[in-house]
Amino acid sequence: MATRLLKALTALLVSGAGFCPVVAHAYALDAQFDCRARPHAFIGQLINSQYIDPNPMHVEANSVNAFRPAHGSDITAFGFRVYAVIGYEQDDGLFKKGPGQALTGPLYGAVLSAPSEAVESRLREAGSNATVRTVIPLLLTAVVCSAA
Repeated sequence: MATRLLKALTALLVSGAGFCPVVAHAYALDAQFDCRARPHAFIGQLINSQYIDPNPMHVEANSVNAFRPAHGSDITAFGFRVYAVIGYEQDDGLFKKGPGQALTGPLYGAVLSAPSEAVESRLREAGSNATVRTVIPLLLTAVVCSAA
């Protein structure tokens, strides 16, 4: 009886292990939100490390490029899952130009799967001066570093 119970518990634990998040293997972008990097360095490093796809999934009219996390990559920022990485720098071949008026200053950031209030709180705790913008209320929030 005890052996059966032990086997059942072991099977339950082993089968449930795949459902537990493994944060230790996630690549955290927190340090880059000191807003001292250039968009080329921020995006280029993620492309070179194969954390994001090299071609943007979307280019806004103002030329902000949105890059999708690469299949199988686990990117976080301030404990939240990264939905997309964004960036643009004028006259930089890494970024595609949109159909409208391009931004004049550099910009980089990430769109997180979290409500803006939670993201704002974690950013301030970390001492980041990045800007927080709601993308979809209660679902997606952008953290952005841009030129002053």
